[in-house]
Amino acid sequence: MGKNLVIIGGGAAGPSTAAEAKRNDPSLNITILERGKFVSYAS
Repeated sequence: MGKNLVIIGGGAAGPSTAAEAKRNDPSLNITILERGKFVSYAS
């Protein structure tokens, strides 16, 4: 069972932090919590 990371906030920094964390530890389980309808994403 891998480690878990919970990110609170889906603005620009949330997904960016999730991507960086996943690059550093591919086995990481990541959950992003966002109150609004949409999570920020840029490809």
